[in-house]
Amino acid sequence: MLTANKLMPQGGGLAAVLLKRAATVELDWDVRQKSRFDTTDSQGRQLGVFLPRGTAVRGGDVLVAEDGSLVKVIAAAQPVLVITHCSEHGTPFDLMRAAYHLGNRHVPIELKPDHLKIEPDHVLAGMLRSMHLIVREAEDAFEPEGGAYGANGGGHGHSHGAAPVGPVLHPDAYAGSHAHGGHDHDYDPHHSHG
Repeated sequence: MLTANKLMPQGGGLAAVLLKRAATVELDWDVRQKSRFDTTDSQGRQLGVFLPRGTAVRGGDVLVAEDGSLVKVIAAAQPVLVITHCSEHGTPFDLMRAAYHLGNRHVPIELKPDHLKIEPDHVLAGMLRSMHLIVREAEDAFEPEGGAYGANGGGHGHSHGAAPVGPVLHPDAYAGSHAHGGHDHDYDPHHSHG
């Protein structure tokens, strides 16, 4: 078995011709979020991947094997829920609200300007539909946001100064809790975005 213990994010610094010749491996998010796993590349070679703990592998990253060969990672299509706003009953801001509620539940989310993606969960799908969002099942690559404090957190390749030492709370979080105003939101159980 060939060992790979080096990762080049998005193949940075490699010539296009090397990337074109590289073997590939297609992996879903369940595997790519692990720092140690076994797989088989497109050339049929058994590959043992041993990366630093906490390392997530993204589609487009390149693994470097112990013999110097390169293996380009492809994010495999997998079942996901695609969440969009309902233009008839809501606004694009509803996606921001959904991301907030999903984040509070520590759900891995892929954020896009016009939609969100999460792994299938019928309870979360019901919650999102009750918020008048459109939820549909799909088979697609899944690239959730990295953690804010992780090595791959920002994902845009440069620093904005020292990382915060602990959780950063909105200034209102220090003022204590406040009531929502005690009003109800109408919900029509017959209106569906299924």
